[in-house]
Amino acid sequence: DYKGQKLAEQIFQGIILVSAVIGFIYGYITEQFGWTVYIVMAGFALSCLLTLPPWPMYRRNPLKWLPVQDSGMEEKKAADRKPKRHAKS
Repeated sequence: DYKGQKLAEQIFQGIILVSAVIGFIYGYITEQFGWTVYIVMAGFALSCLLTLPPWPMYRRNPLKWLPVQDSGMEEKKAADRKPKRHAKS
């Protein structure tokens, strides 16, 4: 559902933003860029774990689909159709 997609996107962006800020601060304090990258990658992995699977919290508002309608196309046979003619160049 659309509300679940919005929630998943907000959670994903929030975790990435928080982990980037924490990673930058920690990397700046320790003067190690590697720690910044590790913390951001851990945030990305956590956000993927929380948002990619179809958790029940994302499926609270299911969409109501219209019923299938018979269009009558099945009744036409291939022999009833006129073949298309191509214009000669």
